[in-house]
Amino acid sequence: MLTLGNMFVLMLLAAGAAWLWHNHGLRERALARVKQHCKNLDIELLDENVALKKIGFIADAHGRKRLARVYNFEFTVTGEHRHTGTITQFGAHSAKIDLPPYPIPNGSEPDVSEIPPSANVIELSQWRQEHRKTPH
Repeated sequence: MLTLGNMFVLMLLAAGAAWLWHNHGLRERALARVKQHCKNLDIELLDENVALKKIGFIADAHGRKRLARVYNFEFTVTGEHRHTGTITQFGAHSAKIDLPPYPIPNGSEPDVSEIPPSANVIELSQWRQEHRKTPH
């Protein structure tokens, strides 16, 4: 026979299972966002994993305290060293991805001589000559 106490326990178990299922979906979204970010920066995500670091109230971009999840992940640039990054999520939305300073491999910096000059760049001396006040 199903009593009120048994119903309450079953409802608690169902709510707990739903909460775990929801958290798993949020973790998968964080992992997908980190994978895309690492791909864009041409760095390697190690272990293809993010790990929950904490759940707490963190200020968002507007300065309001909101419930957020912070996940850690590891990446490498050269294949020699592991670096730890974090991703902060407010619900299903990624707020920011923080990466510590990491070395840039030799040869990956753009060659400045290959960048065409922009039409918006003006030489300071030329600008001063054109805008020099002439005495009346």
